Amino acid sequence: MSKFSTAAKRLVVGRPFRSDRLAHTLLPKRIALPVFASDAMSSVAYAPEEIFLVLSVAGLSAYAMAPWVGVVVVIVMLTVVASYRQNVRAYPSGGGDYEVATVNLGKQAGLTVASALLVDYVLTVAVSISSAMANIGSAVPFVANHKMEFAVVAIVVLTAINLRGIRESGAAFAVPTYAFMAGIVIMIAFGLFRGVVLGDDMPAESAGFGVETEHGDLAGFALVFLVLRAFSSGCAALTGVEAISNGVPAFRKPKSKNAATTLLLMGSIAVVMLMGLIVLAQMTGVHIAEDPAKQLIGAPAGYEQKTMVAQIAEAVFSGFPAGFFFITVVTALILVLAANTAFNGFPVLGSILAQDRYLPRQLHTRGDRLAFSNGIVGLAGFAIVLVIAFDAEVTRLIQLYIVGVFVSFTMSQTGMIRHWNRHLATETDPAQRRRMRRSQAINAFGLAMTGAVLVVVLITKFLLGAWIAIAAMAVIYLLMTGIRRHYDRVADELARAEGERKFVLPSRIHTVVLVSKLHLPTRRALAYAKATRPDVLEAITVNVDDVDTKRLVSEWDKEGFKIPLKVVESPYREITKPVLDYVKRIRSDNPRDVVTVFIPEYVVGRWWEQLLHNQSALRLKGRLLFQPGVMVTSVPWQLESAKNAAPHEVIVPGAIRRGLTDEGKERR
Repeated sequence: MSKFSTAAKRLVVGRPFRSDRLAHTLLPKRIALPVFASDAMSSVAYAPEEIFLVLSVAGLSAYAMAPWVGVVVVIVMLTVVASYRQNVRAYPSGGGDYEVATVNLGKQAGLTVASALLVDYVLTVAVSISSAMANIGSAVPFVANHKMEFAVVAIVVLTAINLRGIRESGAAFAVPTYAFMAGIVIMIAFGLFRGVVLGDDMPAESAGFGVETEHGDLAGFALVFLVLRAFSSGCAALTGVEAISNGVPAFRKPKSKNAATTLLLMGSIAVVMLMGLIVLAQMTGVHIAEDPAKQLIGAPAGYEQKTMVAQIAEAVFSGFPAGFFFITVVTALILVLAANTAFNGFPVLGSILAQDRYLPRQLHTRGDRLAFSNGIVGLAGFAIVLVIAFDAEVTRLIQLYIVGVFVSFTMSQTGMIRHWNRHLATETDPAQRRRMRRSQAINAFGLAMTGAVLVVVLITKFLLGAWIAIAAMAVIYLLMTGIRRHYDRVADELARAEGERKFVLPSRIHTVVLVSKLHLPTRRALAYAKATRPDVLEAITVNVDDVDTKRLVSEWDKEGFKIPLKVVESPYREITKPVLDYVKRIRSDNPRDVVTVFIPEYVVGRWWEQLLHNQSALRLKGRLLFQPGVMVTSVPWQLESAKNAAPHEVIVPGAIRRGLTDEGKERR
């Protein structure tokens, strides 16, 4: 790694932490709340808006159903919070829904939950960031016109912050999260005071617009379907609840108790803000539509529809622009930071899955700052792809949303019921049995509610984009099972008993040194090969140019080497295939021999020099490694750029940092 890249990494990530610093990165409740609950709390910035957007299809009269839809969403939210308080107490290891489903329902159920959560975490980042750009665009039109580009930049910045470690990112996010909570609560209280106590009129900028329906007045089944669709969109407010169950290990002791308390605080705050915004939206007469250009009657030409929160803030704080800008800024910030819930949940879940051999092992390792860096970078990459693919449109992205989270909710509650059944079968203490029965009843009610919501979501959103999320879950499920089969196959092959595979010592060592020119790297390779004292030692060169080959043979004879030099013909000027064929012939003539191939290589000190050297050696090594009974040894020769570079800057492609001088003496 170059000095520049090292300095850049330290600037972004900071100094590396020792492994024994892990305990110092654990979070108190005041920091854990913004870290893990920002997603659930920030969803009130777009969940109420999605309810009104869907209901606008039926016209203004349908807005009257918004509070009732909100009440049902609140009931589901409180049920899920109560259910997950049981989860974090029973399974504090951080496996969350994945662990609950795996232990109680089996591996297939656990993988189903894991694939659903991985998809949901990616969508959390994409939806939250896109919604943040929409809110900023309500105050800054330039951002609204380039929200996709700004969304990508925001994800990159958020990734850099999270790479610095969970504690540092939590401290950075605490102030804006609490500012958002305080701002929304103050706005709700002030709005209710003005409207209810003072009787002030607080019209939103869209209050005078009409809403045109595309299909006339809806009634019967069509209206019921529309209300159910509005309910399923409003249930986006529940996303992020499961993140706390995955993040229990990040809490300070007592971990389970602190996580359960944080869950309760999160649920209470989110309920107040959700219902408060819905009530204020009706009081201010906010009219918001999926297609404002066609649906809003009376809107001026070129009207740019602001978000619901922005319109409410503008109406409540009329005559006080600072209040409007404060709400807009903190809402945008919390939506950006809401993605941090996923940045903490996705890497932890990925690490657990990697430990169980369902994902690449690189996801299980911690980075310089004791964060799961590979998982953080992977999440950011997938989210950026989604943001670009859907042009950072919240309305389009949200159709893919919440399917995964309700799959995990439902299967987790099913697993918890079986968990309590298993413990009740052995528990004899009456007090403990009553406690378990109470917890089981909570989880059973949670199963009924989340299962019903899942059915509604699948019915109302499948053709609108939910099928994409389901297809992604299926692909991830198959990918994880394939990875597990590979790891199992490798482990089985490497752990076979000696009786199954007996290692027979080779009868002879046949050593081949590759020679292109008679220069210092070649001389070192010859000396090193000779020092290993093989049974047969020979040098070979591939004839791709007759003039060069004749010159090499002449120099070889003039030097008087006792090692024979063989010329391998290559009529098509290839290097790799003739060497492979030659090695294969040695193996076929003497199957019990081991062939050792010595390859001289340059070691360079600059990244661009790597492009100019060792490409043929790299290709040849890659092919030789697949040949049974063949050993490959790289013999490095450090160029001046490598000698002048610091050890961590040297690029050594597949070579060992050790060689022999021309006399055969070892040098480090």
